[in-house]
Amino acid sequence: MFGLGLPELLIILVIVVLLFGAGRLPQIGSGIGEGIRNFRKSMKEKDVVDVTPTKGDDEKK
Repeated sequence: MFGLGLPELLIILVIVVLLFGAGRLPQIGSGIGEGIRNFRKSMKEKDVVDVTPTKGDDEKK
């Protein structure tokens, strides 16, 4: 993947646990998972742009 083996991943995991604590790890994991799901969802959906002018737009110009 990125040239990371088991020892490197364990060191990263220990650093993350020390920084955030064991209690916050589930919150961090769920936040990352939700972000990935939202990103995938946005990549699959079509871009819909509403360009219908509203009633007051003509008066502003």
